[in-house]
Amino acid sequence: MFNHFTSLRSKIKLIFSITLLLLAILFIGSIRYDHAKYEELNDIRERAIAHYLYNYYLKTGKIDEAYLESQNFSLIKDKGKVIQIERYFKQKNGKAKKYAVGTFRLQRVILINNDRFKLFLKNKNKPKYPLKRIIVFTIVFLLIVMLYFWVIRSLRPLSELKEKIKSFSEGNLNIHCASDKHDEIAEVANEFDHAVTMIRELLQSRQLFLRAIMHELKTPIAKGRLMSEMLPDEKSKQRMHGIFERLNLLIDEFAKIEKITSKNFELVLKPYKMSDLVEASIDLLMVEHPSRLVSIDIQKDYILKADFELFTLVVKNLLDNAIKYSIDKHVTVTIDTDHIDIKNRGEALSEPLEEYFKPFHTSKGGLGLGLYIVKSILDIHQMTLTYRYENGENIFTVK
Repeated sequence: MFNHFTSLRSKIKLIFSITLLLLAILFIGSIRYDHAKYEELNDIRERAIAHYLYNYYLKTGKIDEAYLESQNFSLIKDKGKVIQIERYFKQKNGKAKKYAVGTFRLQRVILINNDRFKLFLKNKNKPKYPLKRIIVFTIVFLLIVMLYFWVIRSLRPLSELKEKIKSFSEGNLNIHCASDKHDEIAEVANEFDHAVTMIRELLQSRQLFLRAIMHELKTPIAKGRLMSEMLPDEKSKQRMHGIFERLNLLIDEFAKIEKITSKNFELVLKPYKMSDLVEASIDLLMVEHPSRLVSIDIQKDYILKADFELFTLVVKNLLDNAIKYSIDKHVTVTIDTDHIDIKNRGEALSEPLEEYFKPFHTSKGGLGLGLYIVKSILDIHQMTLTYRYENGENIFTVK
């Protein structure tokens, strides 16, 4: 319930709603107070008139109708109406009274019954319409409503800024949120716009630097491949050729990684059999006799929608790490229903798995980028990687 009022907009709505409610209560209370005050004064006035009529009758033996007219009262002389009013008072009070007041057919009537006379009077006075108070409260109400919409309108740039921040978090660097206003929201927007500009320039310079390095590396690799073709020994030629192919593949992988980490990559999702993806990943290892290094155990094959190039890169990196750190240089891949397990015999991880997701994590024999790349690709596929150690085996599960 309280979570509903955590946003600034909700809090403002709540404050203005309470203010309007209190204003309505104050208005209704003041109207009721005035009505009660009028009823009290009217009752005193009616009793004073009844007392005056009785004293006047004792002196003159007649009713002072002129006085009644001056007080905006009148005698009810119609016999039929008198009978109806008398019946009304009997039903209301249960028995005859010397003095009674009531509302008959939307008219205030008074019964005066004493030892001298019996009269039915009509009080033609009406409470004054509180026009001034209504005008004042209406003006205050409109001011509060206008103030509410003014404040809500002032918050609109905050919603726009939120959407731009969300777009920025999703990888859109081409956003502009500078404001020419002078309030606090505009200051935040301008500072964020400045930060986005700095980040955009930093990423662009990093991309330019990485792409320049990868481009420069292509030339010596191409020359190396050309020189390897001149070797007389066919076995050495094939080995050197494989090394340069491996280097070329690594550069292509780095190019993909650069795109992924800079959020400048669009997934091409298509359905593939998991067994086909694993086979393609093993091919990427570019090793002789891969069946000696990797065994595939298919419990239940399944279809996965994935980006072929990226997902095979994930499995290839996991296989590469598993082979590198296994004690027998052998890895088993188990495919079952909705996940794959990559197992190797070796020492358990010395730190929690999350630590290895960090780029350039300190690891034996590498730059510590393998699991960082895996985690980045699985995140954009909305998949998970878990780890457990059982019976001397490291087991990585992609699900």
